[in-house]
Amino acid sequence: MTINKIKENDSLMIALEGRLDTLTAPKLDAEIQGALDGIKSLVFDFEKLAYISSAGLRILLAAQKIMNKQGTMVIRNAGPEIREIFDVTGFSDILTLE
Repeated sequence: MTINKIKENDSLMIALEGRLDTLTAPKLDAEIQGALDGIKSLVFDFEKLAYISSAGLRILLAAQKIMNKQGTMVIRNAGPEIREIFDVTGFSDILTLE
């Protein structure tokens, strides 16, 4: 999985490419730890994300909990497969999808 981060002032955009699963979730978790300090707007771009597992969902939930206290979190460009996983797991009710 490839992780691209773009930070502008108090906004952070994280674009993921590939698969967010048990093997790659720790890499994303490590990238996020500390990166959210002072962030008011967090955007995940899932345009090139092919798959997300429960390990990936846990990372998103943890990020959402942090951002609930300090700003907003949005997931953009999630494909039909990713959206279906969000719908089946109920995450579409928890997360803001654009």
